[in-house]
Amino acid sequence: MPDTSRASIAMLGLAALLSPLSALAGTNVVTSIKPVELLVKAVATDDIEVTSLVPAGSSPHNYTMRPSQRQALEKSDVIFWVGPEMETFLSRLLGGDEFRERTVSLMHGDEVPKTNDTDEHEHEHDHGHGHDHGAGEDPHIWLDPVLALEMATDIHQALSQLKNVDTQALDANLARFKKTLLEAEEDIQHRLGPLANISLFAYHDAFTRYAGHFNLKLDGILTLNPELSPGARHIAEVQDKLRKANQPCLLTEPQFNRQWWRSITAGLDITFSTWDPLATDIESDRDGYVNFLHGIADNALACLPENAQ
Repeated sequence: MPDTSRASIAMLGLAALLSPLSALAGTNVVTSIKPVELLVKAVATDDIEVTSLVPAGSSPHNYTMRPSQRQALEKSDVIFWVGPEMETFLSRLLGGDEFRERTVSLMHGDEVPKTNDTDEHEHEHDHGHGHDHGAGEDPHIWLDPVLALEMATDIHQALSQLKNVDTQALDANLARFKKTLLEAEEDIQHRLGPLANISLFAYHDAFTRYAGHFNLKLDGILTLNPELSPGARHIAEVQDKLRKANQPCLLTEPQFNRQWWRSITAGLDITFSTWDPLATDIESDRDGYVNFLHGIADNALACLPENAQ
């Protein structure tokens, strides 16, 4: 008669050995910033693990990556980022031989320009293939729903090429995202109607794509480079526009220092509203991106005189 207790112990031991291997066998996706994570979550299946590099409250323009995040890149199956115009801290790393083959630039399609040690920024002017947004354009492409859908489509394509993924589920998720996104666009366009004559001013150029898509009146940008204080001439031009604007409202961002723009606007009759292009407080789930778009609309509507605080 077999020793069932000994057999059971052996099976438990085998299960204990296999469990870590099963956990390691999952699909690991690394995204550069939270908005890209939201788009991945909209398309990916529930068993795909998604992590982002830039934490809440930090800017992708000047972020310094930790060693543990380098390890996350090494363990990843695919890496999604916007591109070297946005996440400058990743340009050299993702353009190198180690990660280039598993990296997808959502601003350039699946082409990731190669870098070398002699010129780490050489690729910043090489736009490769895929979406043609042109040099010098606003890299905050996720804020335009049309481009966000293109990004989601690229994400779907990249995930579909991985092993052991449910491609039918990915197809269904992408179709669902497209439907909910179109519905959200119509609703937001209607909601933003009362803002037609309000003069909006942005902290930096992150708001231009959202404003352009939803026909908002963006009359000025405080700083051309969010990492630097603007020059005296530009400040004077912005102040003049603010004085002449119709019910001006300044959309500020939580990632950047507020002290200097407060001094620029001192004594002017201006409404303020804070919005976050990095979606810091948005829950990361399948509906996160659509909720993000609605949240920006809420922030913009705070510029109406009757909503001003």
